[in-house]
Amino acid sequence: MKKWVKRLLISFGILAALLLAANFGLNFWLKTQLPTYIKNNTDYRVSYKSLDVDFSTGNILATGISVNSKNPQNANVIGLQGTIDTLKVSRFGIYDAIFNKTISSSDLLLAKPNLNVILAKPVDQKTGKKRNPFLFENIRINTGKIAIFKHTKQKFLSVQQLDLLVENLQMTEESVEDKLPVVFDRYSIKGQNFFFRPDDVYAVTIRSINTTDGQMAVENFKLIPLLSFAQFKRFYPQKTQLFEFTIPKMEFKDVVLNKNKVSLSDADFQNPVFTVYNTGVKNIKKEEKKSNFEVNLENIKLKNAVAQVNKADGSRFLSAGNLNLNINQLRFNKETSEQVIPVGYKDFTFSGKDIIYADHQNIAIGSIALKPTSGEIKDLSLTPGAQANGKTTIDLKSNHIAFNINKLEFINKKLNLDIKDVLIENANGIINAGESKPKKTTSPGILQSAIIRKVSLKNSNITYDKGKEPLAFHDLNATVNDIEISPKTNHQGLSFRVKDYFLTTRNFAYRTQFYNLSLGLLKLNKNKVQINNFAMKPLVSRSQFIKMIPVERDLYDLKAGQITAEGDWDLFSDHKFINASHMVVQSADANIFRSKIPKDDPKIKALYSKMLRSIKIPMNINTLDLKNSVLVYEEDTPESMGPGKLTFSNFNMNVKNLNSAKAKGKPTKVDININCSFMNLSPLSVNWGFDVADQHDTFTISGKTSNLPANGINPFIRPYLHVTATAGTIQEMLFNFKGNPAGLHGTFNLKHKDLKIAVLNKNNHEKKGFLTAVANVFLKSNSGNYPESVTVENVERDPTKSFFNLFWKGIEQGLKKTLIGKNVEKTEQKVKNAVSSVKDMKQSVKSIKEEIKHKKDASPSPEDKKEKTGFLNGIFKKKENAEEK
Repeated sequence: MKKWVKRLLISFGILAALLLAANFGLNFWLKTQLPTYIKNNTDYRVSYKSLDVDFSTGNILATGISVNSKNPQNANVIGLQGTIDTLKVSRFGIYDAIFNKTISSSDLLLAKPNLNVILAKPVDQKTGKKRNPFLFENIRINTGKIAIFKHTKQKFLSVQQLDLLVENLQMTEESVEDKLPVVFDRYSIKGQNFFFRPDDVYAVTIRSINTTDGQMAVENFKLIPLLSFAQFKRFYPQKTQLFEFTIPKMEFKDVVLNKNKVSLSDADFQNPVFTVYNTGVKNIKKEEKKSNFEVNLENIKLKNAVAQVNKADGSRFLSAGNLNLNINQLRFNKETSEQVIPVGYKDFTFSGKDIIYADHQNIAIGSIALKPTSGEIKDLSLTPGAQANGKTTIDLKSNHIAFNINKLEFINKKLNLDIKDVLIENANGIINAGESKPKKTTSPGILQSAIIRKVSLKNSNITYDKGKEPLAFHDLNATVNDIEISPKTNHQGLSFRVKDYFLTTRNFAYRTQFYNLSLGLLKLNKNKVQINNFAMKPLVSRSQFIKMIPVERDLYDLKAGQITAEGDWDLFSDHKFINASHMVVQSADANIFRSKIPKDDPKIKALYSKMLRSIKIPMNINTLDLKNSVLVYEEDTPESMGPGKLTFSNFNMNVKNLNSAKAKGKPTKVDININCSFMNLSPLSVNWGFDVADQHDTFTISGKTSNLPANGINPFIRPYLHVTATAGTIQEMLFNFKGNPAGLHGTFNLKHKDLKIAVLNKNNHEKKGFLTAVANVFLKSNSGNYPESVTVENVERDPTKSFFNLFWKGIEQGLKKTLIGKNVEKTEQKVKNAVSSVKDMKQSVKSIKEEIKHKKDASPSPEDKKEKTGFLNGIFKKKENAEEK
């Protein structure tokens, strides 16, 4: 053997002997002096039954260990108290333990530990730096019982029967601040009776946790409020909600807790129960610090959950049962936290049953199913809440609602929504309108744009009731296409546009104070409308109506066989308009009744041109035809015996350019042509025209009637004028008037023959011979074959009366000038003088009768007889003079 080899072997031998001696010496020193050293140089007292240390590897094996803090009141260091049956440390950092007072190891095994750990304060009060006295790469705990307390001695975390294997475990105060008591990379855990108290309000308890092949099962998880609801409101008056959760079983795998990141996959929560208590405190939004906390959940399942939200008074606000939720790739991070919806996901499905929401409007849902692209609701019920407080309420049921979504996304915190279709079936109920309030200009909120490409309402019966005036749609079917909702250009509210729609309903009804309006059939789309069997029937009798109105007002009784219109119109957007090419009303039957018993309405009545001009939207109907119709006008006065009556049968009217003078490029002159049968006896034609754009509201009206028997107008003049035509014919009547809101003028021509009238008493039975004779004296019974036209002039309009009152005044003046004479005023004065003389005669006769009666009662003497004879002769003379007058 060579000398250098021999020397090398001897050197290795000596070194080995030294190491062996050093190891033996170190073990001897640790067994005898380490507890004393730890006591003198650390904050703990440690004892043990046995201790083996391998100086070369840093491996330590100890049994029967007991550890206690020297000063349990020192909150600046981690406090320890308890026992460890076996401790095994691999690659123990002896240098750090001696000189840096830091315990570090690559591997740590604790068998049957029973430890109480008191965490140090979050910040060292002297240096301002966080302390980290324990550094473990890997840790294993077998059958452990561990309790962790905050520096205030408040219990923070505890577990029993703990079997734990983790890699790169970190237990620092920094993890406590992030609500994570431990941080690790990989794990295997099993334990019972977990307890975690993150703050003074809640505690978390878990009956057991078990991990097998990376799959963790948790049983009987509970989030328990430590305060009653009353105590919570008292001690935390600014908090808005108190929570309580119970999850009997949940499973997940691949849990990773790394610094500010939590991730796991295949989470399954079974039969959870969630309860939320609202305090009624309004949530005051504060500027929140952006969070760096991240959560990545690969697949989440929630099975058969029950949820309930209570109001501040303890009553139920929201409840739901049998909730099921599946979410793929749920994530929460700094990026998502800044969005309107602070979480992201790839896909989800949601379903639930027996969902109830209770407020001023109660909502009940039998079942619901949702996905990112579709949704379905069954057995929806809406009912008014206990305290509606004048708000709009709905009492309605629908057995099926479904929708499909093309796109739902947020861009720059603004919602962009594209809904493919919405289907509502068998909706039946009532919508009660709330109190009318001034419209407030509202912000469009988070909405950037919304498109609903198709909305279908099928087989429904809906009533809209506003102030006891119900609007009822029966057998309602409607389709609306391409609804566009977007903020207005000034960002004050939302604008609506509808491309197309189609609606049908049967037995449509609308009830007001005095009328019931009904339609047998209504068909409506953007280019055509059809109404069958239209009716507007009074709900009250005429006598009741007169008692109910404070001033004069018409009572209508209307019917129409069919109403149709073609063209195009927009009734939904901010730019509403009506542009109809043709409108037809078939077989209308209109009865208009007016009583003069109520006092006059003092309001100024606008002419029809101004009424049309007051319509706020562009409206233009090129042609309006009223065909084969009947119009009856009835009027009574306090002195009349029943109403006077005018009848216009076989009524046909053609209107050109009915408009509101707001459609650019459209003509504004309205031409009206009427042909009908007057009083079912003679033809009547009328031409009427005005320009809606004319601010002076001028008009023209002309017409003609012929071959009217004079007694044909008796139904109108007899009841309240106490005059009847007994003979004669109106062979032809022509009128041509022009006017404005101040009055009218024009010409009038009447051709008549053998016209006679009779004056009746107030009972309309007994003919008054004398007054009849007087009237016929001044009446021109024949006009001749070619009568001259008379001038109608200076006819003043009463602005509180209608247009037809002015028109009738023009006819009245024409009749007076034709039948009585052109000097109407003088003739009328003669008639008045004659009537006055008749009244004087009546008074004289009355006086004479009283005087005769007086004479009869007295005993007659010869002188009285002579006087009586002269008196009677005087009476007869007066009577003859009166008859001559």
